[in-house]
Amino acid sequence: MIRRAALLLALILLVPLHATAQEAGQGPLQDLLQSEAESVADPSRRTIGEVLTRMTESGVEGVPRFFELWQNREIYQRDEDGLFFTVEETDEGYTLFDIATGEEVGTMPPRTMSQLIPNAGVRREIGGALVEFQLMDPDLSRRTAAVDAIARSPSADQLEPLRGAIEGEENDALKARKEALVQILIARFADDTEERIAAIETLGGDISLDTRAALNQLLRTTYEVAETLPEGANVARIIEPGSEDLSREDAYQDLVDEGFAAPRISTADVKQALVSRIEDGRIGDTPVSTLDTEEGRLAVYDRLVAEGEVPEFFTEEEIDAALDQYVFADIYVEDDAEVTAAASRAISGIETQVGMFRFADVGMDALSLASIYFLAAIGLAITFGVMGVINMAHGEFIMMGAYTGYVVQLVVPNYTLSIILALPLAFAVTFAAGVAMERLVIRWLYHRPLETLLATFGISIALQQLAKNIFGTQARPLTSPSWLNGAMEVNDVMSIAYIRIGIFVLALMFLVLILFVLNRTRLGLEVRAVTQNPGMAASMGINPDRINMLTFGLGSGIAGIAGVAIGLYAQVTTEMGSNYIVQSFMTVVVGGVGNVWGTLAGATLIGGLQKGIEWFNPGNTLAAQTYMILFIILFIQFRPKGIVALKGRAAGD
Repeated sequence: MIRRAALLLALILLVPLHATAQEAGQGPLQDLLQSEAESVADPSRRTIGEVLTRMTESGVEGVPRFFELWQNREIYQRDEDGLFFTVEETDEGYTLFDIATGEEVGTMPPRTMSQLIPNAGVRREIGGALVEFQLMDPDLSRRTAAVDAIARSPSADQLEPLRGAIEGEENDALKARKEALVQILIARFADDTEERIAAIETLGGDISLDTRAALNQLLRTTYEVAETLPEGANVARIIEPGSEDLSREDAYQDLVDEGFAAPRISTADVKQALVSRIEDGRIGDTPVSTLDTEEGRLAVYDRLVAEGEVPEFFTEEEIDAALDQYVFADIYVEDDAEVTAAASRAISGIETQVGMFRFADVGMDALSLASIYFLAAIGLAITFGVMGVINMAHGEFIMMGAYTGYVVQLVVPNYTLSIILALPLAFAVTFAAGVAMERLVIRWLYHRPLETLLATFGISIALQQLAKNIFGTQARPLTSPSWLNGAMEVNDVMSIAYIRIGIFVLALMFLVLILFVLNRTRLGLEVRAVTQNPGMAASMGINPDRINMLTFGLGSGIAGIAGVAIGLYAQVTTEMGSNYIVQSFMTVVVGGVGNVWGTLAGATLIGGLQKGIEWFNPGNTLAAQTYMILFIILFIQFRPKGIVALKGRAAGD
C-alpha cells in the first residue's frame, strides 16, 4: 500500500515537470528554429548558407548566441517534439536550458535528446555568419576577436559586413584595423580591377604582417611544365633549365613526373644492364672484348632497346632537345596581370620600408647596449684616467650595486620605491668600498701597474667569493617596476623594451651629471687639474692624494649605480661583473683614457659594432665579440690614444 502511494506521488510530481519541459523554449527564436528544423538538425555545406542567411536576416534576438552554441556542438534536440535546448547531463538524464535565455526549464530522462554535431565545413560557415554579429558586439574584446578571425581566414563574403561595422566603431585602434582589413579584402576579392589596384596602392604604405601576407597571397605562384603556356596565363617568370633556379637534371625529372618523357638511364645503368646479360663471354652475338668503348656499349644497348629488353637510353643532345620542346614557368594564381603588377610594386616598396625599420631597430638596440656599456665604463674611465690604475675589481663594484638593489627590494616590496632608494644606496655602498680599497691597497701601489693589476684581480676574486658566501650561487631577481615592463611597439617590425629606454635615460642623466661635476664644481676642477698635471696641481695647493681617493670612490659609486641598472636588465649573479669588465676596458681604451666624451664615443662604437655583427651573424654573440676584439686591436694600431685623445701635457704621458 505504501509503495503504491509513493509511486502515485512520484507520477504526480513528474507530470508537472514534463509539462513544463514540453512548454519550455517557446518563443521567437524557437519558432524560427522550428521553421528550419530539418536543416538545423542535419546541415550540409550545400544548404547551410541559405539557412544562415535567413536566420541572420530574421532579426530575432538570440540568433548570435545560438550560432555560438551550434558551432561549439552544445545544442540538443528533443526527440519527441524537435525542440532545441542546451543541456547538462546528469545521472538521471538531462537538465534542459532555454536556448534564448539560458534559464533552466525542466528535465528529461536518458536517451531522449539528440546532440547536433555539425561537421568542420558547416562549423566554418557558422563561424563566418557569426562574425557579422561579433563585429557589432558591444564588447570590445568580442569585436577584436571577430577582426582577428577575419584576418586569419579572409573571404569575399566578409567584405560587406566589415564595411558596415566601421562607421559605428568607437575604438580608434580597432577602427583603423577594420579599415586596413577592408582594403585587404578589396585587394584580394573585389570584382573591379581599378578598385583592387587602388586598394593595393593604399596598402603600399602599410608594413603590418596582415598587409604583407595579403599582398604575398596575390603574388602566389604555381610551377607548371607544358608544351605551350595556357592562353591568357599570368606568367610570373619563365625558368630556363640549367639556370641557378632549375638544373637540367631537375627539369628533365619534371618532364618525367608529368609523363612528357621516359625516365633517364645513366651510363652506369647501361653498364649494369649489359653485365647482367653476359653469357659465355658474349652478349648475344657480340663478344665482351668489343665493349671496351662507350660507342660499343651503346651500340649493343641500342640493339637491346630495339628488342624491347631494356629502357631507351637518351644522350645529352636528346635530353636538350626534349627540354627545348617544353616551357617551365611560374604562373600567378591571380589571373589579373594588372593586379599582380600593382602588388609586386607595393611589396617592393614595403620591403624597402621594412629594411629601413629593421636597420633602425638594430640601431635602437645598439644605442641601448651602448648605454649599458657607458654606465659600466664611465666609473672606470674616471679612475683610470685620473689615477692610471688598472682596476680589475671594477666589475665587482657593479655586482655589489646589483646586490644592493636586490637587498633593498627584499625590505621595500614596492618596486618603484625600491629602485628610487636603491640607486643612491648603491652609490653610497660602492663609494665607501672604493674609498676603503684605495686607502688600504691602491695608494701603496701607485706607478706600479703590474702590482696594481694583480692586487685588484685578487680583490675581485675575493669579492666574488664573499658574495657567493652571502647570497649563494643562484641568480637573484632584481624586478623592474611595472611601468618598465613590456615594449614600445612602433610597428610590426620595430620595437624597444621600456627597460632599455629607462637605462638609456639613466645613462643620459649620468652623462649630464658627470659633465656638470667635472666642469662646474671645484671637485671637478681639481680632478681635471690632477689629470692634466699632478705636480703642478700640487704646487697650486691641491692635494692629489685626497683627489685620488675621492676620484676612486666616485668611479666605484657610479659602478654601483650601473649595477642596479644592469641588474634590471640582466641576471644578478656573483659573476655578472666579469661579463662587463672586458667591455668596460675596451670602451675606455677605444674612446680615450680619462675623457667622458671619449667614453661615450667608445661605448657607442662598441655597442653599434657588436649589434651590427650580430645582425649579419644572428644568434652568435661569441663570434660578434671575437670580431669586435679584432677590430679594436686594429683600431688601436692606427689610433692608440683613442677616439677623443687627451690634450695638454697629459697627452704626452
